[in-house]
Amino acid sequence: MTRPDGAGLTGLTIDRIETFAVELPTIRSFGVAGGAVATQGTPSVRVLVKISADGVTGWGEATPIPAWTYETTESIVTTIDRYLAPAVLGIPCWDLDGVTRAFDRAINRGFSIGAPLAKAAVDIALHDLLGRALGVPVGVLWGQRRQETVELGWMVSGQSAGEVADRVAEGRELGYRAVKVKIGLHDERTDLDVVRSVREAAPDAPLWVDANQAYSASAALRVARELAELDVHAFEQPLPANDVAGLRRLRRDCVVPVALDESLRHPSDLATFVRLDAVDIAIAKVQRSGGLTLSRRLCALAQDSGVSLMGSGLTDSDLGLAASLHLFAAFGIETPVDLNGRQFVDSVYATGETVLISAGFANVPTGPGLGVEVDEQVVRELATDVLTRQAC
Repeated sequence: MTRPDGAGLTGLTIDRIETFAVELPTIRSFGVAGGAVATQGTPSVRVLVKISADGVTGWGEATPIPAWTYETTESIVTTIDRYLAPAVLGIPCWDLDGVTRAFDRAINRGFSIGAPLAKAAVDIALHDLLGRALGVPVGVLWGQRRQETVELGWMVSGQSAGEVADRVAEGRELGYRAVKVKIGLHDERTDLDVVRSVREAAPDAPLWVDANQAYSASAALRVARELAELDVHAFEQPLPANDVAGLRRLRRDCVVPVALDESLRHPSDLATFVRLDAVDIAIAKVQRSGGLTLSRRLCALAQDSGVSLMGSGLTDSDLGLAASLHLFAAFGIETPVDLNGRQFVDSVYATGETVLISAGFANVPTGPGLGVEVDEQVVRELATDVLTRQAC
């Protein structure tokens, strides 16, 4: 493997990793069962990571959402700066497997994957760097790109049943065909009234719901019976991530296909659910699984095991959005995916031809690496010192 300038990638080693906690404009508010994800009028913080190797650079992203997982802005920054970066300095950039093993030595998995958002930001940046070093998109690095566009779903979250029609109409006017609804934010009856209002506003739309672990098994079964009558295509993460017995029962008795998200931190988690016959659909989510390296393993395992794949994100800005598009295109995920960052966050650091979205479809980037051009000056201007809460 050689770079365009003729230097060999085998000698290209990681020599610097920098983190930037940037405040991005929030377009509209967004919530999940655990709490607020974005609040209009309050900046949305994303941790951007820059990796340098012999003059070549790559960028990655982490999306801190304490309402969804345990990693905060502060923990992501300190985990990368004090643990992950020192562990991988000097490792060849191409050795993604070696980087993953170094991550696991620095921050052990424990019961979960161990700081997946922080690890994802570094892993994504390495993929960007490798693609830029060779002058090719990430999919070319993998030799795997099955489609050129990915269909997106329009997100409905937090609205009352009476407010839903306007939000759905907004997405339909922009060309979105599919809708995803966050439930578990209200009581069961109100949740179902919201889904019913969405179905009435979009009678022909592919529709799926995400409870973000909000229900018990008995409540999920009650809700699912009515979701089936509303032609809901998938019931995402209705139970707590570690309720394996409950999810197995749900998969057996539920009349709507059960999709797992928070339960699948690592490919080995999916292997467990496959062995127990406890999963209908696996959700691919780059940051949840610690980056693109492990996400590819999870997607390959799902397809080899006959488990359907869907795609999702973490309200990513454009770097995370692009990483997910490359992954989903590589595995040919044709069902609509939840990559909703553009609905809620403005990626003001991205310049020129960034990710193009039209009529509810995103074009998979064709530029080198992730295909997102980052204005480093803007990043530095937006960066804050999250440990002292003073501007840099």
